[in-house]
Amino acid sequence: MSWRRAIAAGLLLWAGAQAGCGGSRQRAARGLTGGGTLPTRVDTGTAVVNGTHLFYEAAGSGPVVVLLHGGNLDRRVWDPQFLPLALEFRVIRYDLRGYGKSGPADAPFQHHEDLRALLGALHVRRASLVGLSGGGRIAIDLALAHPEMVERLVLAAPGLSGWQYSNGDTAYFPEARRARDRGDTAGLGLSWLGSAYMRSAMEHPELAPRLREMAAANGGNWMGLLRHGDLERVADPPALHRTAMLRAPTLLVVGTRDVPDIQAIADTLGAHVRGLRRETFEGAGHLVNMEEPRRFTGLVRDFLRP
Repeated sequence: MSWRRAIAAGLLLWAGAQAGCGGSRQRAARGLTGGGTLPTRVDTGTAVVNGTHLFYEAAGSGPVVVLLHGGNLDRRVWDPQFLPLALEFRVIRYDLRGYGKSGPADAPFQHHEDLRALLGALHVRRASLVGLSGGGRIAIDLALAHPEMVERLVLAAPGLSGWQYSNGDTAYFPEARRARDRGDTAGLGLSWLGSAYMRSAMEHPELAPRLREMAAANGGNWMGLLRHGDLERVADPPALHRTAMLRAPTLLVVGTRDVPDIQAIADTLGAHVRGLRRETFEGAGHLVNMEEPRRFTGLVRDFLRP
């Protein structure tokens, strides 16, 4: 069961008891760390893949690096890393199906197969993958299904397909239920910010407004999940019992304040992935790349360098 399925099921139970590329365009990019202008052009476009469209941004030149966001937010979680990494790499970030400017998740799909198709549409044969939360799960699934496409893996607070997530975090359920009942998609997205996954990041005053903006913009995905169920198909076979088969050099980053499920997944990966390098960020929570942007960016940049 995915964590999204677990949470959605818990919310509903609680409530009851209670193939081609579109034309790309370019724009000048402003630095997102430090406030200055970085000498980087950003290409944007839409790739039509697997019956949907995926919005992407790409910048820089060199070895390809793909940034994969997690659930309930969108590509903008990578604002602290996107342009700084583009000074040395060709960096691609995109909105997963159902999020941001990409198409809705209204038909059966697999995120890692969407990623494979996107890379094909962009003529990328091999890339390093940097995944946060659910994005880490997608990176692992692609590395297992298509190992020839993956150069290196950076897994930040990763999920893992096949993991049985707990559902003990219910503090935000009342607000989520009220938003659902009044048809308030933005409110449903905002309710997620009261979850244990988001608690640490929301304590940062510079992050809270950005997270509110992203959460409100992506509440429609939650509403769709509650209306017609989760249409994502779990990788078959799932990664849980296949992690020892990962061969790409792997960096694992976890904050000490992250939720128990993520800590347990990190321990599982650490025990089974050969040669895995683990970095612990003391005092950071689930959004480790946003909470500790300078340290995270430097760590990833050094790990990805040839």
